[in-house]
This record gives sequence, C-alpha cells and structure tokens, in this order.
Amino acid sequence: MILALHERPEGVAAEPGLRVVYDLARNEAHFGEAAVEGPALVWQLASDDVGDATLAVEIELDPAHDWLVRCDRIDFPPGGIAYRHTHPGAGIRRLLFGSIRIEGPEAHAAEYAAGGAWFEGFDYPVLATASTTEPTAFVRVMVLPREWEGKRTIRYVDPADEEKPKLQRPTLFFDRPIRL
Repeated sequence: MILALHERPEGVAAEPGLRVVYDLARNEAHFGEAAVEGPALVWQLASDDVGDATLAVEIELDPAHDWLVRCDRIDFPPGGIAYRHTHPGAGIRRLLFGSIRIEGPEAHAAEYAAGGAWFEGFDYPVLATASTTEPTAFVRVMVLPREWEGKRTIRYVDPADEEKPKLQRPTLFFDRPIRL
C-alpha cells in the first residue's frame, strides 16, 4: 500500500477513496469524499499510481489485521521538544508553520520549514525540536493498528522522558477504521 501526500493550493473536489482532506484555511480534516475550496492537503492510501504526490511512501499493511487512519495536529510553543519517541504506526507529517528539526537513528537529521513534509515509519525513533523563536505546528496522517483507536500513541524511548514536562499539544481530528 502507498501512503501519499498531495498539495492542492486551488482546492480539491469530492472524490471517493481512502483519503484524508485537510482544509488549511479552516484547520479542519475530513475522511473520504470531501471537497475544499481553497488550499488543501490530501493524504491518499492507494495500491498503485499516486500521481503528482509531494511525498509517497510504500508501507506494509497486513490485510488480515484491522487498521485505522488517524489525522491529528501537533502544536509546539517556541522551544518545544518531543523527546526521542516512536509511534506504533507509519505516517506522513506536513509542517504548517514554524520550523522543526527531526533527528532519526544513526545521526540522520533534517530541518523542515513551513510546507516541508516527512515520513516516519512504524516504531521509527525520532527526536523533534521546534523553533526556539516562533510557534510550530504540523498536521499528520498515520495508519495505526485498530487497537490504538482513541489512544495516545507516543512512546518514549527513554522511560525517564515520560516524566518530563511536555509542551507539545495534540489535537485529534479523527480515527477512522479502514478496510484494505
């Protein structure tokens, strides 16, 4: 299965399918057949051609397992940190504003500015450090095992980080069960 992110500055027409449509102007997310007039982001789950995707990644999803699609937004104040952590699902993130540094395993690191997109795989450990001078936010779509419906998915690599103050604030738009 391919998870793809598409930028749609002119809006998007209602079309069926396994997709998430995020309205940039209204900070609203919709699952499935939704239309947006004006700038939008579209995440699509497809088995083949994903067209003009900004970012597309193949993810392995066992069809015998029950899955869900989660769309949420994470906001950081200046200087916010998400300590080294993993999630039990794969997903594509897209930075709405601010800047963020994502450090992965084996000294892999990247800086993202507004409009930047990146992928995090199943149980991929990352450290996320937001801008020290301005608020930062990203919206993401993850494909998770169904048992995570409605549950917090962040798991800290170092258990001591669980007790540290958390400045990031999640906003859950939805969890939607899917059939492959």
